[in-house]
Amino acid sequence: MIIGVITVVAVIVTRMPQSFAARPSLPDSITLPEGAKAQAITFGTGWTAVVTQDNRILVFGKTGALLQEVAIQPQGE
Repeated sequence: MIIGVITVVAVIVTRMPQSFAARPSLPDSITLPEGAKAQAITFGTGWTAVVTQDNRILVFGKTGALLQEVAIQPQGE
């Protein structure tokens, strides 16, 4: 049982620093289009997506430039 506890502690200690290093890189600033209000945000490799209250997904690049805009149609509307 002692060997099991030592093994678990060793795995946690060796793996924990790696999980902190994998943070998303964020642009310095993102400017939303006029009238858009952010509802949610998510990060990917090299991009940031903002879901707005007016049912759009805005995809921004590493520099904060708008790459793509996708209109979404919620179910039931």
